[in-house]
Amino acid sequence: MKKQIIAIMALLLFCGGRLFAQKDSVVTLPEITITGSAKISNELGKAFRKSFPGAQDLRWYKLDQDYLAKFIKEDMAHNALFKKNGFLKYDISYGHENNLPEQTHEMIQQAYKDYNITTAINVKSAGRDIWVVHLEGLKNLVTVRVEDQDLEEVERFEKS
Repeated sequence: MKKQIIAIMALLLFCGGRLFAQKDSVVTLPEITITGSAKISNELGKAFRKSFPGAQDLRWYKLDQDYLAKFIKEDMAHNALFKKNGFLKYDISYGHENNLPEQTHEMIQQAYKDYNITTAINVKSAGRDIWVVHLEGLKNLVTVRVEDQDLEEVERFEKS
């Protein structure tokens, strides 16, 4: 009887351990192909001009089923992804300290007095407006995220 109980316990331990084991599998994502200089529909062109009047150096790229617009507006480089019907999925703009909204700039300066702002990235998608800001101090590099006037430190690296 003892041998049977020990055998059952050993079997349960072996099988139970396998239930919680992490699978070593690789998930391969579908390939994304960017083709240069895409032609766009009138509908998409109208949607772009309405969203970004005054854009300069506009280049369009076909990105799978969507269209990526790369352009300059108000001293910031933009990457905006549109559906073919003109729906704006997201807009990512790359700038510097002078591109930050005043309130966001003040909040970051108060929290990180001894740091310089090196880059400011603005992500707009699905009604959200997020600033990702890189800071440099004497000993550290810091990345912060600001959304709805909520400041969060995302990364901190020591300089070598």
